[in-house]
Amino acid sequence: MQSYPDIRKTLRNARRSISADQHQRAAEALAQQILSLSSFPQSGHVAGYWAVDGEISLHVLQQHLPKNAIWCLPVLDETSKQLKFAPWQIGDALINNRYGIPEPGHTHNSLLDARQMDLIVLPLTGFDSRCHRLGMGGGWYDRTLQFCKQSPPDRRPVLVGAGFDIQELARIEPEPWDVGCDYIATETRLLTRER
Repeated sequence: MQSYPDIRKTLRNARRSISADQHQRAAEALAQQILSLSSFPQSGHVAGYWAVDGEISLHVLQQHLPKNAIWCLPVLDETSKQLKFAPWQIGDALINNRYGIPEPGHTHNSLLDARQMDLIVLPLTGFDSRCHRLGMGGGWYDRTLQFCKQSPPDRRPVLVGAGFDIQELARIEPEPWDVGCDYIATETRLLTRER
């Protein structure tokens, strides 16, 4: 069996190989999958991510948000080693973090906690049918979302992993610190975690 670093490399190469046209069609289909969720908030804060390294894009989802929903992007909080979130609109300033990922220009007191999000769309490297997510290995989302493991569903954000069909794995064995998703959305499917 391949190690997770090797699996991540294989899956990242696979998503990078997707053509620009396929990527655009997939982004449009993904947005429809996520917006079809009965739990998609009509107001409040919706967090996404800035797609890098071939990740499936969320720009179509952002453009079709309900008018009372506020789009947010993650920001690395180096002090807590967790993610914070900042509202962002097209045209607002972005700065690259230490990984080269654009994040909103912000002042520290304008950042929001993950508990303030109503729904979070998480990037992923791989996923399985049980809604387990394989990230990049840095643990940022798992550290940030640990509170979700003890919180009732109506007291925490809905967690949606987003990826391409080609990123599906037969099975991911979660570690004790891993936080599973409520849903995995791809360009063709919406998987729901069994309760």
